[in-house]
Amino acid sequence: MISPHSEREARKGERPSFTSPVRAQAPPPTGPPVWDGPPPTGVPPVRPTIPDWARAVIDRVSIRWRLTITYGVLFFVAGMLLLFVIYMMVGWAINEAWPHVSLPDAPALYEQKFQEQWNLARVAAVYEARNALLSRSLMALAGVGILAVIIGYLVADRALKPIQQMTTTARKLSGTTLAHERIDLKGPNDELKELADTFDAMLTRLNVAFDTQRRFVANASHELRTPLTINRTVLEIALGDPEASGDLKALGRTLLEVNARNEQLIEGLLLLARSERELSVRKPVDMKDVAETAVDQLTSRAEEAGVTMTAELRNAATEGDPVLLERCVANLVENAIKHNLPESGRLWVRTGMVEGALVVQVANTGPHVPAYEVNSLFEPFRRLNADRVESARGAGLGLSIVRAVVRAHGGNVTAVPRDGGGLVVTVRLQAR
Repeated sequence: MISPHSEREARKGERPSFTSPVRAQAPPPTGPPVWDGPPPTGVPPVRPTIPDWARAVIDRVSIRWRLTITYGVLFFVAGMLLLFVIYMMVGWAINEAWPHVSLPDAPALYEQKFQEQWNLARVAAVYEARNALLSRSLMALAGVGILAVIIGYLVADRALKPIQQMTTTARKLSGTTLAHERIDLKGPNDELKELADTFDAMLTRLNVAFDTQRRFVANASHELRTPLTINRTVLEIALGDPEASGDLKALGRTLLEVNARNEQLIEGLLLLARSERELSVRKPVDMKDVAETAVDQLTSRAEEAGVTMTAELRNAATEGDPVLLERCVANLVENAIKHNLPESGRLWVRTGMVEGALVVQVANTGPHVPAYEVNSLFEPFRRLNADRVESARGAGLGLSIVRAVVRAHGGNVTAVPRDGGGLVVTVRLQAR
């Protein structure tokens, strides 16, 4: 498993580590390994109990077969009850219809023996009739039961067809097809028709919400970026004026910093809005190349911050939006640089495959992060210890964008505090 718990020299032929000038070595990450996949190798498997096994088998049976089995079982139970009633009624009918015969002129002893033999014949007739009825009825019940299971499967399939139509429509839905894709179920006004109409109404509301979001992003992109761009241009022209006073230049530089801060905030909000929508671009991507690009872009910033960056990158292919994935890794690296030790900070970036899953892991030294604060760091505008004063450290959207991008690609992101301070953040994506 890729883990920041051990440092290894870059193998020959691989990309060398990105390091700043030599300084005191901080200890490598020693926090608990991040694991969100199947159990690690070497751990003995837990034997399931009989109830767990039965529950697992039942959970694997589709609703169509559950209805078919239920229909067949009910038919067999009803058939057995009917057979039992007929079985009893045959005996009653023979007993009622059995003729009463007597020999009035015969001696009493002979009459008694005759009546005993006659009753034994009645009992034997009832017994033989019931056995014949039972054997033939069971054969008929088995044949009709198989036919009932087949009919039950066809009936269940027909009954579930509207649900299949809803499922097919839901699978085809996306942000671009939401405007014209509807179930439009035809049929009687029963429960399924009501469910389909309710689903169509929900799709209409979702379409309105998607349109509203798209218009907001487009309007925000124009209405918010343009004034800030104009402000930056005016301030840069003013700062370039040789006749400007020192106080005016100091004020201009302050305003430029505020303007840059606002531009960064707006870009983060727009990127977050884009990340939370369905992907419109899906291309083959190697996360090794994505991570290399992000590391190349941020190496100089790490050196300025006094952070030693080590990259251990291996091929990890997936499908997705290359721009969003690059922004995801860059945000993790930027976050690790910003929230690091002021001197002799360390940062590790690793990519690779772990048991068929793609893993990107970024670990860093830094201040201690309480375990109960980790999950809140992925919320928008949330910082460690609820800090909203140090604006130089960002808008509090970096990890929120990371989570949105990872979720849009069908993956998950986890973070754990690192022993000695800092975080270990692991992104797990589906491999191509």
